[in-house]
Amino acid sequence: MLKYYIKTTEALKQLRADKDGVVSFEYVIVAFAVVSAVALAFGTGTGGAIKDALTAGISAIIAKLPA
Repeated sequence: MLKYYIKTTEALKQLRADKDGVVSFEYVIVAFAVVSAVALAFGTGTGGAIKDALTAGISAIIAKLPA
């Protein structure tokens, strides 16, 4: 376990010193934020605010169409 801890800390130190690594790490953080925002908007289960609004809108459009 200690061996993996040392390898991880060394990799993080090297990543901190590497400018390209910092940029790619920032992309990971931004991607996580975007995924979290989409998950909050659409919901992770069967419901969600946007899903409910879209379902209600589509149902209203279908109800107004002639049979």
